[in-house]
Amino acid sequence: MTRPTIAITMGDPSGIGPEIIMKALAHPEVHAMCEPLVVGDAERLKAAGEIVGSSLRVDSLQDAGQARYAAGAVQCLDLKLVPKDHPFGEMSPVSGEAAYRYIEKAVRVVEAGAAQAICTAPLSKEALHAAGHKFPGHTELLAHLTGTPEVSMMLVSPKLRVIHVTTHIGLIDAIAKIEPGLVERVIARGHDVLVKAGVQNPKIGVCAINPHAGENGLFGQGEEAAKITPAVEKCQAKGWDVRGPLPADTLFFLAGRGDYDMVVAMYHDQGHGPIKVLGLEAGVNITVGLPVIRTSVDHGTAFDIAGKGIADDGSMVEALRQAVGLAPKRAA
Repeated sequence: MTRPTIAITMGDPSGIGPEIIMKALAHPEVHAMCEPLVVGDAERLKAAGEIVGSSLRVDSLQDAGQARYAAGAVQCLDLKLVPKDHPFGEMSPVSGEAAYRYIEKAVRVVEAGAAQAICTAPLSKEALHAAGHKFPGHTELLAHLTGTPEVSMMLVSPKLRVIHVTTHIGLIDAIAKIEPGLVERVIARGHDVLVKAGVQNPKIGVCAINPHAGENGLFGQGEEAAKITPAVEKCQAKGWDVRGPLPADTLFFLAGRGDYDMVVAMYHDQGHGPIKVLGLEAGVNITVGLPVIRTSVDHGTAFDIAGKGIADDGSMVEALRQAVGLAPKRAA
């Protein structure tokens, strides 16, 4: 099998995205496992390379077909959207517009067959909104660009996989949105991606909403019985190893020691908290349910350290590794 081409979006050009890309692409292991094609601004990457002390050459491309993957060079599909004197570390609608265009272009590149997966550097939701693109984040933006009605966010660390039933909405709204059909579809998407990744008969634990899984009605308004249990039972009827609803605190402990292949979290912080405790540098965000593979670093733009050359590229390297593992295989 030949190496997959991974379209790497530069993210918000005012953030740490350009720096972590230049750092990550200096690792020989990255080039050994994929053909990395950056979708962004070549001059910005060159500036980031100088900041991090990289010796990599940046090639400016107008078309993905021009890419020549070789050690010592970064292939950049150059959209030329960022002024040369554009500052690092500041929220800007110029950066928000650029981040949107990078994602849009990467989707088209994959749809055209010029790349097999997308790996995204972080964007700023505030900058995205300031540019007029009213999306809560990458997940919803990618769903819009690909015409996908419903997707799920999965976070992966070396010890834990978590898929979310709801993400970027308030807690009260999240509880209202949770219903058996949605829970079943999220479990199914997670089960599917694990099987495709080589996990045979994955063991899936499903979080409750209330403390102690409601303690037989003692806590909450019967949400577990009404919203979660029917979905779990339908998945079990398919022969899948799905268990729950279970108390979230206990479930994450068990999953962290390897008893479960994946946890289904009901809302944003229930799933994000345990992953981030394990370390941002090792976390990866995977959008599940899209017609294209998409992975991402599990951290933000870090405007406070952008342009200083100190950002850690560990999550970017791991996100690329996950993209390679999930990408459709091509014959040599």
